[in-house]
Amino acid sequence: MAEMITVRVRAFAGLREALGTSSVAVSVAAGTDVAGLMAQLAVAYPDAGLPGRRLAVAVNRSYADRERVLQDGDEVALLPPVSGGSGKLFELTDRPLSLDEVAGRVAGADRGGVTLFAGTVRGITGRALTDCLEYEAYPEMAEATLAGIGAEVLARWPSTSAVAIVHRIGRLAVGELAVVVAVASGHRQDTFAACQYAIDRVKQIAPIWKREIGPDGSSWVEGPESLA
Repeated sequence: MAEMITVRVRAFAGLREALGTSSVAVSVAAGTDVAGLMAQLAVAYPDAGLPGRRLAVAVNRSYADRERVLQDGDEVALLPPVSGGSGKLFELTDRPLSLDEVAGRVAGADRGGVTLFAGTVRGITGRALTDCLEYEAYPEMAEATLAGIGAEVLARWPSTSAVAIVHRIGRLAVGELAVVVAVASGHRQDTFAACQYAIDRVKQIAPIWKREIGPDGSSWVEGPESLA
């Protein structure tokens, strides 16, 4: 008899409704990959129509491909396509940012609480004066990283409904918005902690860099606090 392991499957939004559960323990054979788990779930939940659905999968709060081999105790999250408002939820842009516009991206009739974090360009950094900042990014990787952070937030705080992270690139004057994070939920509970977690993760892992330009010259800022 094949050795069995147990993984915890979590589902969100429309997938949660289709499966009829937000969390379920599933036993699979050792060596099963994500694709194998999805095939098993398709049989167990035929009415959910999993084979025809667009969805992403996260294992232990990080995006995973279908060849990822599962281990005993793994948490597997099924994530439907994120949506909200009229704009992309995770974006780099060279256009000025708007708090209202980003908040609108996560707005919904069932979302009574929206928490925002706004990072602006400071004119004084420590004892140094700053005239402006220049942000540079690896766009293709950066937007995927922001989406991954959003997935982490939804997995850590199941009460949250949507996350948006929009970061500006290019030259920004003092006082301009550099990054906006929005987290929405049915109620305010958890949105504050989730919003702080999201911006902290942006600082830690997003491939976005800034150069400080002031009266005494310019320099690239490196380190864990380099993005705000």
